[in-house]
Amino acid sequence: MKVQEENKNLKDDVAVGPKEYKELLNNFDKIDTLTKRLVIALSSKTPDPEVKTQPSQELYYKASAKYFSEILSNPTKLIENQVKYYKSTLENWTSIQNDILKSAGSKKDQKKEPEKTDQGWDESLYFKLIKQHYTISSKIIEETIDDLDGLSKSDKKQISFFTKQMIEFFSPSNFLGTNPEALTQALETNGKSLVDGLENLVTDVENSTGDLTVSLTDTQAFEVGENLAITEGRVIFRNDLFELIHYKPLTETVSKTPLLIVPPWINKFYNLDLQPRNSFVKFAVEQGISTFIISWVNPGKEHTEVNFTDYIEKGFFEASKVVKAITEQEKINCIGYCIGGTLLATALSYLCKKGENFVNSATFFTTLTDFEDPGDLSLFITDEYLDEINRQIEKVGYMEGSFLAQTFSFLRSNDLVYGPAVRSYLMGKKPPRFDLLYWNGDSTNLPGKMALEYLNNFYKENQLSRGELTLIGERLSLKYIDIPIFVVATHTDHIAPWRSSFYGLNKSSGNKRFVLAGSGHIAGIINPAYSKKYGYWTNSKSFSDPDDWFKTADRHEGSWWPYWSTWIKARSSSHEKAYVPGSHKDYPSLGLAPGKYVMKNYK
Repeated sequence: MKVQEENKNLKDDVAVGPKEYKELLNNFDKIDTLTKRLVIALSSKTPDPEVKTQPSQELYYKASAKYFSEILSNPTKLIENQVKYYKSTLENWTSIQNDILKSAGSKKDQKKEPEKTDQGWDESLYFKLIKQHYTISSKIIEETIDDLDGLSKSDKKQISFFTKQMIEFFSPSNFLGTNPEALTQALETNGKSLVDGLENLVTDVENSTGDLTVSLTDTQAFEVGENLAITEGRVIFRNDLFELIHYKPLTETVSKTPLLIVPPWINKFYNLDLQPRNSFVKFAVEQGISTFIISWVNPGKEHTEVNFTDYIEKGFFEASKVVKAITEQEKINCIGYCIGGTLLATALSYLCKKGENFVNSATFFTTLTDFEDPGDLSLFITDEYLDEINRQIEKVGYMEGSFLAQTFSFLRSNDLVYGPAVRSYLMGKKPPRFDLLYWNGDSTNLPGKMALEYLNNFYKENQLSRGELTLIGERLSLKYIDIPIFVVATHTDHIAPWRSSFYGLNKSSGNKRFVLAGSGHIAGIINPAYSKKYGYWTNSKSFSDPDDWFKTADRHEGSWWPYWSTWIKARSSSHEKAYVPGSHKDYPSLGLAPGKYVMKNYK
């Protein structure tokens, strides 16, 4: 750490240097100061080794052991792939050498010009070589995995996923010395981009509570209740599991049949009420729909024993009772989002079987009820992973939100880990202002008992889809759901694959409307009515196979919100004069939306 002393000597040697040179030396000083700050920040972080925020290394070691065991049992394929690798590498070297000779020959007849500093991957032969060699290596590694025959489907999928993670980690763009854009930026700014990048890194380390998390957005740009979750409403009920928000009508009359939204409790509800321009809640209210939403508590140690049944009985059933009392209606419409949709489907199966159903229609957003193929998340539903979660729950009483957040991030590592890290730490750019990413980082915990039930009964054993789930004394099946449903899945969903969503909810017995929205798990749902992005597919015919459905589906431009609005209004009865939230004698206002529970954080 002698950078400051060396810089001083350089300054003494140069009495009056160019402005850029002085700026470079000044940036060296800043890097030295920031490096010391980084060392202090890192040394002060002592996370509890028993409370991990990412899967155990054992998961990766066991996957590696299975890979090496299989590859060594068939050395012929290994040799074939090695030969392919050597051949491709030689071809790459030969190609680069030819480019060098061509470049040298063309320069003889040209006047010498200053060398460009903005050379990219293909403009510089050095970086072109690195890029092509990385591409060759990645392809050979992926082909080697694809050629493995002796592994089970789940083992092969797990090894493929971890291999992809390794390939993405070692991308040359992730390292300063092999990223031409980052190097050019450093030269053009006289090192300022590196200073800014180190500042960003130090800030992230100082703000972290455990493992380093890359900032995805400017956290200072948003505040819940100030510029997020600001649709006007009142909290009109609260228990130890949720708050119920009733939104102020924006029309003179509202539909008699109210709408209750059941959001996921893996994240907070306000992704459905971000800013006025992209708030689904505000859109629903503007349609003259009397709208309520559940805001789940962010659980702590006191919620350790809360289970999935509690979310149905103390959550959904209790909220429905209040909504019916306020609106004086026997039937309500419901929306369930992600795990909120799984909860809604489970509750509907129970209600319909018992002949006690009070739900007029149900809408499902990116909901899994058939977990036969739950996407890449299935890679982590192993005995090792579940044992680790169990250890964490025994230690603190709940499953930490950061644990799930990091797992979800690595399902899209280029978008949510490496890409942001490169922009922030190598390019020195500040994270953008992005409301969805702010919400994404506002994680919640999961009650210990509920988390284990959900992962075992749904993800691991797929009990609901198989008709084997027993809750509240009843054996449940999706076939009991005999009401109209509207299903929205998203085309590139990495959390709830659209085909799995189709398969599961297609097992219900009532009239079904399936919509496939463009984009992914969140952006495909939060696609405002005015938006021209993504588009969506519909098909009026019924199919048992999702691919058959898609082959003859009609594609539409823009948002699916107006299409849903037409459907829900047809199931919302006549209109009546709007009423003021919090004016009911039994359910007075307990405060303004978005309420207290959404503000709770456990670090």
